[in-house]
Amino acid sequence: MATFEFKLPDLGEGVMEGELVKWHVKEGDLVKEDQVLAEVMTDKATVTVPSPKAGRVMKTFGKEGEMAKVHQLLAILEIEGAAPAQAATSHGAAPVAVTPAAAPAAVASAPAAASKVLATPVTRRMAREHGLNLAEIPGTGPQGRVTKADVVAALEGGTQQKNEVSAPAAQQTRPAAAPVASGRTDERIPLRGLRKKIAEKMVRSKFTMPHFAFVEEVDATDLVTLRTRLNAQLASSGDGTKLTYLPFIVKATIAALKKFPHLNANFDESTQELVVRGDFNIGIAVATPDGLTVAVVRHADRLPLGELAKEISRLSNAARDRKLKMEELTGGTFTITSLGQSGGLFATPIINHPEVGIMGVHKLKKRPAVKDDQIVIRDMMNLSLSCDHRVIDGDVAASFVYEVIKYLEKPDLLFLAMS
Repeated sequence: MATFEFKLPDLGEGVMEGELVKWHVKEGDLVKEDQVLAEVMTDKATVTVPSPKAGRVMKTFGKEGEMAKVHQLLAILEIEGAAPAQAATSHGAAPVAVTPAAAPAAVASAPAAASKVLATPVTRRMAREHGLNLAEIPGTGPQGRVTKADVVAALEGGTQQKNEVSAPAAQQTRPAAAPVASGRTDERIPLRGLRKKIAEKMVRSKFTMPHFAFVEEVDATDLVTLRTRLNAQLASSGDGTKLTYLPFIVKATIAALKKFPHLNANFDESTQELVVRGDFNIGIAVATPDGLTVAVVRHADRLPLGELAKEISRLSNAARDRKLKMEELTGGTFTITSLGQSGGLFATPIINHPEVGIMGVHKLKKRPAVKDDQIVIRDMMNLSLSCDHRVIDGDVAASFVYEVIKYLEKPDLLFLAMS
């Protein structure tokens, strides 16, 4: 028998480390070739790491929740044969399989001034964008790793400014937060995996972008009537397609984005430029057992209403089954989030960085409304738009929402917009 040292293979796209989310094996287990050993979450996706050889797991390295670097020893396997111990690298390891993370925008890693400090590529970039030296920021992560929360803490600690230039970050850092006491009947749940990535992304979005929100109501009575009529026709044709309200909302949103293109954009922090996108790749927020994932409908403007409905359904199911591809998680230009009948009156959704706007769609229900000076019962719902105030002003946001409302209140106009 011989031993085989299995090291974490290259994860692609310049990723140098990931969080060890879950071990699928334990010491003493027999494993087959290509059997999943562990799940590792990077800044872009969750990957499953398969075994390149069959054998027995003699020892594993690293605990769940800890960071693992590319080419770091993960496991020692006992295998058949008398070959000398060897290390699996990116050249000899089986390919890793990708499942969705928090639908983060793709961010390429780049060298930072403090290259020896333990930190993810996104953390390094965040520090570089704000002129911080990672070596001067106390790390609270495993093995002293500097996290994005540590960078945020360093930035929030600075209050003195001279000629609009911040004082050195090392003089502004605040002490790490004091631990929260817990009792005998309390349960502590580590923030790991997708939930942790969502937390980091939300902190970055709220800290980086000055959010503001605009809310207005929609009389969707005619939309309800149109959807009911179209679904009856689809049912009689045996097509199998069933229209929810979301495809109509996506089409109305695209029509409004064409009139207000600065909302169909990403903001480049490194160059301080608004990148107005020519494509309409609409993100759809999907609730999954692991947390919220944004699936991207690429070229949504080119899809007929029925095909759009099928694509939204396919992506939503793939998100819940953890089967989204990388291109279905990235490249979004604007996001729509809807909880359907659980959507409440309104909310202020957090922007999906680096996009500059996100629209929340809320509960559709019958309620009294004034029409032609008469109080009548109508099908009403609210829309809430959150925007990055650095590049989008209130009048643009309001005009955009009213443009969306125009198409939802008179949905026949959508067919003219799609022609």
